[in-house]
Amino acid sequence: MLQLVPPVSKNRIISDFPKWYTPEACLQLRDHFHVQVRAACQQRSTGTIGLKMSKVVVVGDLYVGKTSLINRFCKDVFDRDYKATIGVDFEIERFEIAGIPYNLQIWDTAGQEKFKCITSAYYRGAQVIITVFDLTDIQTLEHTRCWLEDAQRENEPSSTLIFLVGTKKDKVSSAQCERTEHDAVRYANEMQAEYWTVSAKTGENVKEFFFRVAALAFEHSMLKELEKSSGSMTQIGAGSLIKVEKDEAENVKDSSQTSISCC
Repeated sequence: MLQLVPPVSKNRIISDFPKWYTPEACLQLRDHFHVQVRAACQQRSTGTIGLKMSKVVVVGDLYVGKTSLINRFCKDVFDRDYKATIGVDFEIERFEIAGIPYNLQIWDTAGQEKFKCITSAYYRGAQVIITVFDLTDIQTLEHTRCWLEDAQRENEPSSTLIFLVGTKKDKVSSAQCERTEHDAVRYANEMQAEYWTVSAKTGENVKEFFFRVAALAFEHSMLKELEKSSGSMTQIGAGSLIKVEKDEAENVKDSSQTSISCC
C-alpha cells in the first residue's frame, strides 16, 4: 500500500524564483525558473508521491552559527545557550517547488578540527555546500576556503552549488557589515559561490536564503535529469532519489543522542 504524504506546509511553497541577496555574488541573475524546468514541471501534478531530494552540507568554524542558522529555518527557534555540535546531525525540510514535491536534507557538521575525520565522510554526495562565517570575526571568513576544499575533496566540484553565508548580522553595525561584506563578496567570487548575510537571532534573511538554496538546487537537479534523458521530457519525481544510505542515516540519528546542538 502506498503511504500518503501529508501536504507541504504553506510556508514551504515556492512558486516564484527567489531573488539573490546581491548581484555582485550570485549564482544566476534570472528571476524565473529555466524554461526547460518550467515545461517539465507542468507535466506533473502537485500530489506526486515520488520525491526528489538534494543533500546540503553546512561547514565552517566552531561557533560561527551553523546550527543556529539551521534551527532558525527548520524549527523557527534560536537558542542563546551555545554548545558545540558533536560529529554530525541532519534535518529534512519538505518543499513544494513549482508544484513539485522536493526535499532538502540539511547536514549540520561539527566545526572542531578533531571531528574532521568523522564529518568528512558525510560530505560525500552533496549537491549543495554552504560555508558559514561569523561577521564579527574576520578570521572565520579566511577559513572558509579550507572548509570548502575539504568538502569539495569528497565531491565533483562541477556537481555542487556553493554558498557563502555571513551570520550574526544583528551583532555588527551597518558600517562594519558593509566592510566585511565587501571582503566576503570577493571571497565568494573566488569560490564561485553565492553570498548571503543573515541573522539567526532575528531571522533576517534566513527563510529567503534557504528558499534560494532550495530553488537553485531543485533547478540544478532537474536540468541534470533532463540532460540525462537526452532532451526528452522526463517525469519529475520519477527515478532514483538522491539520498543518504540507510546505515549512514541511522548512525547519525543514533549519535544524535550524544550530540549537543548548537554552534
